[in-house]
Amino acid sequence: MTNESERSKPKAQTLRHKAASHAVATTALSPPGAARQGWFYQRLVAARKQWFIDALSEALAHLDQQLVKAQIRDYVPDDVQRILAGAGLRDEHVFPVPAVIEAKPSLIGYYRLLLGAPQKSFYKGSTGLGRFKNMEETGTMSNALQPLVPSFCRAMSKPLAELVRQMPRITERDLHELPLLVFGSQLQGSNNTQIGKRAMKDVFVAIKRAVAKYVLETAENKLTLKNSSGRTVFINLSHDPDVCVQEQVGGRLHHRVAIEVKGGTDVSNAHNRAGEAEKSHQKAKKVGFPEFWTLISKHGLDLRKLEAESPTTNHWFDIAEVLAGKGPDWDDFRQRLAGACGVPLIE
Repeated sequence: MTNESERSKPKAQTLRHKAASHAVATTALSPPGAARQGWFYQRLVAARKQWFIDALSEALAHLDQQLVKAQIRDYVPDDVQRILAGAGLRDEHVFPVPAVIEAKPSLIGYYRLLLGAPQKSFYKGSTGLGRFKNMEETGTMSNALQPLVPSFCRAMSKPLAELVRQMPRITERDLHELPLLVFGSQLQGSNNTQIGKRAMKDVFVAIKRAVAKYVLETAENKLTLKNSSGRTVFINLSHDPDVCVQEQVGGRLHHRVAIEVKGGTDVSNAHNRAGEAEKSHQKAKKVGFPEFWTLISKHGLDLRKLEAESPTTNHWFDIAEVLAGKGPDWDDFRQRLAGACGVPLIE
């Protein structure tokens, strides 16, 4: 009995495995594509030459090491020098000194990333660091900024020293990997910007399709129409707002509609996108726009919560329906667009 039972176990396990395999095979499995990660890889390769330790090592190889050591003694606290020496790490791999920054200005980005500071917070007005952003991005330094480099290095030494003190067992691997934590989110932010730009252009194409019959002139970012009153109407693809509708009345340009386009589909970030739309609408309101529309992915969202994030928005439209050119939101959008332009609705 026992032997027979033992012999039947492998057969039963095989049958269960086949059943499980069949269940998986009949389920639609659709992992995301590799396009975004491929783009991230390209940006990572470029960053190694600008902002990562590869770029720092290259710069250090061409510098007077006695000068670098003298500046380290001046800019790095003694207790932190001892911690790094005990870990077998070079001080300049953690702390900026003028010789390094002057040799390769883009390395400001290396020390920013090591500190864990996103560009937005690092370069905001209250930090006083915004003047150095161009050095990070272009790798160049103006004559006006060179005298400020020592002040930058001294200011950065304080938080970086605190970082080292909080990591008494700091390793070379830490120095390689800590910047990646911030760089990844930076790439994602850049990717989101690209998504937004593509969405704006696609919406502009949909708008052109909705009013095509009345378009007199088409430019890359501008449509010129003649409305039923014989007045000229301009639809511009710009920024803050993303799209605006304006009408020429006599010698004055009247603002009609400010449109914000939010192309992301991440539900968890939808309320942030609505908040961004609100900021833009507030700016448009100050210059005289009376109508404010927001195009956003509405799928799975509570419209009341979106309205709380952007109370200035008069009308919400699902961006997927507008881009597809079908659905109740598309019908509502093109009807309101025709009204704002002063043209009959194209059936």
